[in-house]
Amino acid sequence: MPDQGMNELPVFETPRLFLRRRGMQDLDACLEMDRDPEVVRYIDGPWSEPALHRAFIKERITTSYPPGLGYWSVFDRARPDRFLGWILLIPRACTGPEVEIGWRFNRSSWGNGYATEAALPVLRHGFLGAGLDEIIASIDPDNVRSIRVAQKLGLLPAGRELERGRPSLRFALTRAQFLASPNVAAAGMPAGGTS
Repeated sequence: MPDQGMNELPVFETPRLFLRRRGMQDLDACLEMDRDPEVVRYIDGPWSEPALHRAFIKERITTSYPPGLGYWSVFDRARPDRFLGWILLIPRACTGPEVEIGWRFNRSSWGNGYATEAALPVLRHGFLGAGLDEIIASIDPDNVRSIRVAQKLGLLPAGRELERGRPSLRFALTRAQFLASPNVAAAGMPAGGTS
């Protein structure tokens, strides 16, 4: 059951993955994932300060995002207790007005296509369930893996910008572009319903 006051999010299943709203039960797995310096190499945050790191993750878990937006924890369907990472669809920098999609996965799960597989139904939900007109991603120019995920999702280059004082590549996708892309069929449906 979701934490009181938290936004309901659809549950998604893909051929290999199960996604559900991230909750406090995922706190320790998120902290452990972020302790790997390679996982957070391109992301600024309080990763090396345990108390601040824990407070940051708790705040992100308990924030009340607009309807249909939030974080999804990603699990291996074959091993449902195996936390792989998360996908986010939230107001940019938690304030908006733009909505961003993002992903973070344990290093042990890299190279298996999990980020793309997990992000597709969330992207679809953003456009068709949450009614968004555009979804963006801001990625460090050296983060080749995340750039590849954005490209596989169909996000298009939309210039350069500063993200928290660091150079960043901006990617964007509109609802019309998504509906015209082959990713519409590949995005799947939420478990037990429609988005």
